[in-house]
Amino acid sequence: MNHRTGSELSGHPRSDSLADVLERVLDKGIVIAGDIQINLLDIELLTIKLRLVVASVDKAKEIGIDWWESDPELNSNSRRLVEENDRLRERLERMEGQLARLEKGGDRVEEGGDG
Repeated sequence: MNHRTGSELSGHPRSDSLADVLERVLDKGIVIAGDIQINLLDIELLTIKLRLVVASVDKAKEIGIDWWESDPELNSNSRRLVEENDRLRERLERMEGQLARLEKGGDRVEEGGDG
């Protein structure tokens, strides 16, 4: 008994390997899009929009997709910038608080505290 694959049964012999198909997809890119919408009595309860792009890093950059470069969870430089931004926000809040107290005639500004 001979076993045949689905592509052989349809009369089209399999000519591309998985590696060839993957290389072609990564080179050209592929977009898969879909929407899921749940309505009850013509009232929209939930909408989910799904978008999937499969491409090589070079192809993604070529078409303007580079979010991983600025995502703090994926990029150590971005993490450092987020931490610096948090420190600057805290410093600004302290300075604004001191300024508000001065304007009200309250406490003196601490010298040398914010460097």
